[in-house]
Amino acid sequence: MSKTIITFLTWCAVLCCAAALSSCGSSDVTQSLSAGERFELGKKKFAGEDYLEAISQFEIVKLQFPGSTVADSAQFYLGECHYRQEEYLIAAEEYQALKRNMQASPLVPMAQYKIAMCYYNLSPDSPMDQAYTRRAIDEFQSFLEYYPSHEFARDASDKIVLLNTKLARKLYDTGRLYLKMEYYKSATIYFSAVVEKYHDTEFAEPALLGKVKALIPRKRYDEAKTEIDRFLQKYPESRMKSEAESLARDIDEGLKSRTASPGSTTQ
Repeated sequence: MSKTIITFLTWCAVLCCAAALSSCGSSDVTQSLSAGERFELGKKKFAGEDYLEAISQFEIVKLQFPGSTVADSAQFYLGECHYRQEEYLIAAEEYQALKRNMQASPLVPMAQYKIAMCYYNLSPDSPMDQAYTRRAIDEFQSFLEYYPSHEFARDASDKIVLLNTKLARKLYDTGRLYLKMEYYKSATIYFSAVVEKYHDTEFAEPALLGKVKALIPRKRYDEAKTEIDRFLQKYPESRMKSEAESLARDIDEGLKSRTASPGSTTQ
């Protein structure tokens, strides 16, 4: 074997040993980190968007240092790591763990807000099932009930309005569909639900008029009269005012016709 090859192999052996020793040294240093140091390492990984490594560090703090001053922060950051990766159900459970196991932590209010945000982000478009939407509303309402002065209270209120509007739209669109299909009783039920449950949304106005439209074919003129008067009184400047006035005339004609020739009422 030539001298050059022997020298090359020798250097390779030296480098391998150095790398191994360096690795062992690094591992020993990492293993000896305190709770605070490991938490800071997790935060550094989190800031660098290395969420898997950050989770690893925060989990170690959670499991090995459960009574440390950074345990609650590590638990919160576990939720944040999953939240940043759009793993909202897992994130919600991590925030819940903070609320459940560390009730005295000052991070509990923010954890409650982030739980609501998880379900807010999972809330689908209005035609789809709205279970997550309703859950988000419940969580935001809990947040406002317990922390009405929190800096995110206004944002929570605004998001409740958006979520309620989504639920109202789903009911309203269903009512319109039934009206188009001439299933007037079902249409009445859905329009009524919008008016009663979501009266502060933009869909309350057209839903009230939709209810009138569904009542007239059923010859429920007395109820239709009450609702059209209510509409004209509540929305005097409505862009649908002329349509409402036309319906009011139809109702008056129906009432007169029924008085002249009494008959059964269509359900």
